[in-house]
Amino acid sequence: MSDVASFEDFRPDDNDMLSEVLEGLLATPKTLPCKYFYDEKGSDLFQQICQLPEYYPTRTETLLLQSTAPQIAKLIGPACQMIEYGSGSSEKMRIVLKALIEPESFTAVDISKEHLLSVTGALSKEFPKMKVHAVSADFVRPFHVPEMIGDGLRIGFFPGSTIGNFTHDGAIAFLQGTREVVGPSGAMLIGVDLKKDERILHAAYNDDQGVTAAFNMNLLARLNRELGATFDLDKFCHDAFYNAEIGRIEMHLKSLSAQTVRLGSEVIHFKQDETIHTENSYKYGLDEFSELARRAGYKTLKSWCDPDNLFGIFFLQGTS
Repeated sequence: MSDVASFEDFRPDDNDMLSEVLEGLLATPKTLPCKYFYDEKGSDLFQQICQLPEYYPTRTETLLLQSTAPQIAKLIGPACQMIEYGSGSSEKMRIVLKALIEPESFTAVDISKEHLLSVTGALSKEFPKMKVHAVSADFVRPFHVPEMIGDGLRIGFFPGSTIGNFTHDGAIAFLQGTREVVGPSGAMLIGVDLKKDERILHAAYNDDQGVTAAFNMNLLARLNRELGATFDLDKFCHDAFYNAEIGRIEMHLKSLSAQTVRLGSEVIHFKQDETIHTENSYKYGLDEFSELARRAGYKTLKSWCDPDNLFGIFFLQGTS
């Protein structure tokens, strides 16, 4: 902690979690916020997903960042102020930081306080001339970053195709919110999963080892552990498919029988085959995402994609 320049805590409390979960489970159709995937076990399972042969996004984006980092650094310029949304392990951020010209500061924003402090502490040792700040927050809610010093570009980093978890309107609203953080002349560097053969997409979210299924099911286990819910995990299963009409992967948890679950003071009823919608992952064409960014007040200064056109990285500049 002493190695981190500053730490701010904007995490929601358990009451917020209970109210959000109940709101989703009592809705029609039933939903759960995907941010609650990432407790300690969920985060570990996601790291396992990233290593799976079927799951192309992580390795493809990593290789793409490694090959384009010098170009990215040239666009950003010296003394920049980086802000990473949903920083996690910041492994992809390291690739960019190593290429940058004397970066002024790096602010990591993540909901997991303990993991956040561990990662930022390590980064402050690795980059001793750069100020490292930690902000524990749900990045879709209002939060503050430390005051930025100097004239270097302020730029947000949002890798991992996490932008695909938002609906199109939600993605626009998120990007509009980032403009308040990076400023009117600031920029965003964003990883975007591209539209592709549906068989590749299906395999990526239905791996043979069942790790993605375990990741999805852990959400119910977490609600049992932390909120006292009574989900019988043997009566639910993982269900993921590509909705071509909307252009997104949908992840669901399907009830295998008619049943009831208690959570707080509520009794939640499930029909057989009824699902809880746990996550979306929208896929984009290059022009499609540039247009979405334009509607949020950004222009695409540069974009890159891998040779197989699986994944794209966008450098977006704010339009004053």
